[in-house]
Formats: sequence, structure tokens, C-alpha cells
Amino acid sequence: MPQSLSAKRRLAFFLPNSFTALNMGCGFLSILLAINGLFYEACLVLILGAVFDMVDGRIARVTGTQSAFGEQFDSLSDLISFGVAPAFIFYLRFFDEMDRLGIVVSFIFLLCGALRLARFNANIERVNPAFFQGLPIPSGALALIGLVLLSTYYEWIGSFKYLAAVYAVFYGMLMISNIPFNSFKSSPFVKKYKKFILFGMFILTAITFLHEQIMIFFNITVYVVGSLIYFSTHKKVMANIFDWVEAEDDIKDGHKEDIEIKD
Repeated sequence: MPQSLSAKRRLAFFLPNSFTALNMGCGFLSILLAINGLFYEACLVLILGAVFDMVDGRIARVTGTQSAFGEQFDSLSDLISFGVAPAFIFYLRFFDEMDRLGIVVSFIFLLCGALRLARFNANIERVNPAFFQGLPIPSGALALIGLVLLSTYYEWIGSFKYLAAVYAVFYGMLMISNIPFNSFKSSPFVKKYKKFILFGMFILTAITFLHEQIMIFFNITVYVVGSLIYFSTHKKVMANIFDWVEAEDDIKDGHKEDIEIKD
């Protein structure tokens, strides 16, 4: 019996990590598809990777198998699937004729994604779960592949290479910014209107499946623009949301006074 329980426990730890590995595999496969000019397929595979990324964390929490190994493995997987892969796909789609500028722009996005993951890992025990500090790297990746998908539907978008460069750098900067992006994990509005929001999410998901070439770009744009508008209109309320960073610096400098950290 104890041996059986041990086997079940090992399986519980293996399950979330297997989804993390699938996420990494999707990132690798999307790169191979993009090299062969299959941008639509590459983007869809990367979206599948994002689904696996959402599943692995939830499975770990449900089974109680969160671990330091799982966190690091997940970050490495995210860097490949949501950092390297979208930067590479975006480069091949928009920048292959821009020489060094295209390489630099694509690398800026990748670098910002890596910095975003490193900051998240360093602050994982202290971050406010209600908000992301900067745009999460999966959202940044969806922004890039959303524009790639849109360019497969409207071919003329592919000619706006310099605007695409500004677009990629903009989303890279959002990832390393201190702008709070709602995670909706503890939102009072979501809790109050849970049924209506679930119904709305179902409808939105159905529309996205029917018109993925347009809706991926539309969804991420609405989320980002809405978050920026909310932040700009609630600056006083949101100004101190990440004050714990300053508190840590003050402690290191020898300041012993109590610092109020506002949620």
C-alpha cells in the first residue's frame, strides 16, 4: 500500500511538468513551422502552448504539487515558447529584409521577456496576486503572434515593417514596466458577476475559435488598452501597489522604520 501511494504521488508531480514540457514542445514546433513559412500554423501551435501553460499551474495547485523545480522548469519553458518563438516568428514575418534593425528589435522583445520572467521569479513570494507587475510574457507573445495572424488575413499589414518594429518594442517595454495588469484572480467585480462573466467568456471563446486570425489580436489589444486606461485614470490608487520593492531597498540600506505597503 505505501508503495502504491508513493507511485500515485510521483504521478501527481509528473502530470503538471508534462504539460510544461508540452508547452516547450509547442514553442519549438512553432519555430520549425515558421522557418518553413507556415506562419498561420506556427501561431496556432503557440496558442496551444499557451493553453498548456495555463493548465500546468492549475494542475499543480489542485494536486498540491507546487515545487521550486516546477517553477524553474515553467519559466524556462515560457522563455522558449513566449520569448524565443514569438520573437523568431515575428522576425521572419516582418523583419527578414530589415537586416540588423530587425534582429535588434526581435532581440529587444526576447530580452524584455527574459527580464520579466527573472523579476517574477525573484518576487514570486511577495507579488500582489491581484495584479501582474508589467505585462505577463504569455500576453506579450500573444500580442506578437496576434499581429502575425492578422497579417495572414490582411496581407497588406506585412508591408508596415517599421510600425511592426514599434509595436514589438512597445510590448517589450510593457513587460518590464511597473504598470499593473489585472490578473482577475481576486477581483470583486468578477466575484459579483461570476455567472455573466463566465457566459461572456464562453461567447468570446467561441467567436475566437471561429475568427482566430482577427480575434487573438483584438482580445489582447482590448486587454492591454483597457489596462492602460484603467491605470491612467486610477494613478493615485495604483501608485503604491508595488511599494514592497522600495521597502526591501530601504531595509537593505539600513533603514529600520516601518513602511506601509498598500495593496
